[in-house]
Amino acid sequence: MHFTSSVITAILASSFTLAAPFEARNDNKQNTTPSSPPPSPPAAPSSPKDPLLTQKLFLSDLASDRFKLLPKNEDFVFDFNQEKGKGGKGGDLFAANRKTFPALVGAGSGMAVGFLGPCGFNTPHVHPRATELQIVVKGKIITEMLPENGVFNGADKTTGRRVIRNELKQFQMQPFYQGSVHAQFNPDCEEAVFIASFNNEDFGAGQIADELFAMDDEIVAAAFGQAIDGAEVAKFKKNKVIPESIAKGVEQCLATCKIAAK
Repeated sequence: MHFTSSVITAILASSFTLAAPFEARNDNKQNTTPSSPPPSPPAAPSSPKDPLLTQKLFLSDLASDRFKLLPKNEDFVFDFNQEKGKGGKGGDLFAANRKTFPALVGAGSGMAVGFLGPCGFNTPHVHPRATELQIVVKGKIITEMLPENGVFNGADKTTGRRVIRNELKQFQMQPFYQGSVHAQFNPDCEEAVFIASFNNEDFGAGQIADELFAMDDEIVAAAFGQAIDGAEVAKFKKNKVIPESIAKGVEQCLATCKIAAK
């Protein structure tokens, strides 16, 4: 069959006219289908101040992956030269744990530096998840530790609990076992400094007196064998006389160093 050029032109024109609606319908059909979101850009490296950084470090598949989350060399430096005066009336203690120093995640260790002022007293406390190795680097410190129930001075409990008391001079060290009640006291009129290492990056601490007096008044009174009554316990709580951490020390030292007790 022979088509003239005018006929061919007309057929082509009609085919384009018919194809257009189908293309439009296909476009409409595609528009009704939800499209996949564009890929998210790579996450920017977190800084140690990022509250989610510790979680990200925990979720890393490999230890080598953690280094990508700590891109700066200074991320691996903890500065104990911090502003003093916030720890308590008797001194300061600065702790490097996995929250304050995220580079410790996975290390299984932590550290603290204590600055005990004249007569400074790190009140009786426990570390629930770590053993502490403490070395004195300046001055001297009196230490006391009570290991646990069942440890007595003699063969039985009639001799009383054993209290391990020492005077640590510069560069002497003592262990304080996980869960043991212990305290440190600076008996001098000059500052004492100690360094403490822990075998846990989240060693924690609980001040014994502060925790005990946080309980119900009747429970506290019963714990003291009713030697003090509920009203006296309430007075202690109201006046907040129980220090949370580092306090001023014993009366004899305060008198010697001419330091007011309050």
